[in-house]
Amino acid sequence: MIEEDEVDLVLNDLFELYGYDFTNYARASLKRRINRLFLLDKFPSFAEFRYRLKSDADYIKRVIEGLTVTVTEMFRDPLFYKILRAEVIPSLASKPFIRIWHAGCSTGEEVFSMAILLKEAGLLHKSLLYATDLNPEVLEKARKGIFPIVQMKQYSENYIESGGKNDFSAYYTAQYSQAKFVETLAERMIFSTHNLVSDRSFNEFDLILCRNVLIYFDKYLQERVLNLFNESIGTLGYLALGSKETLNFSAIKPNYKQINKEKIWRRIS
Repeated sequence: MIEEDEVDLVLNDLFELYGYDFTNYARASLKRRINRLFLLDKFPSFAEFRYRLKSDADYIKRVIEGLTVTVTEMFRDPLFYKILRAEVIPSLASKPFIRIWHAGCSTGEEVFSMAILLKEAGLLHKSLLYATDLNPEVLEKARKGIFPIVQMKQYSENYIESGGKNDFSAYYTAQYSQAKFVETLAERMIFSTHNLVSDRSFNEFDLILCRNVLIYFDKYLQERVLNLFNESIGTLGYLALGSKETLNFSAIKPNYKQINKEKIWRRIS
């Protein structure tokens, strides 16, 4: 198993050689994920693991994916989407143009969920969905809009629970073991790498969603990212976080009002 000082060496290599800064990520979670890679790939020693890390650019892709992996699904937490559908989306309807940022979008399931909400509200044509992630590999998967067909039953149930009224299968075409979502949804999406740790704000948004990403950061980095979101949210815009995340102890909390006891806040100042 990799020890604490060895974790420091790995993090230093990732930053100095490749520009990935994980130093303020939650330490216990990082250590577990590094050890998981070390064991799965059967390295006989830490020295060999580190040599591969420093010399194999293709292996770095696997390392970054291993350190940033997130669990996601379409219409995850249906009540959350029900509140979006009932209270947030209608308030955006009067805007001439709608900008939404999915920060830490992973493989894109939640971005496609949002596109479906906007389409059903008649707003997709005047919306842009910016989907960003640190990991270029998962962004490539998200860009394709192709997901395992076996997951569609669960996604359909989530969709109905969130207030969806249509036949969910109308949004995708079955191709053997995969489901490809219709192009009209992806046409309103922009996928790009963005590092929440080091990159700046790049637009003004009406809604920012960053769900179950902050839990992997320490307190300092959480505050830094929340300040980034605060800089990026327009007047009366919304911020949506994950089920275990909150603004309650953040310096930006006075600027926001929580919506319907869900993890959604609206900017009030």
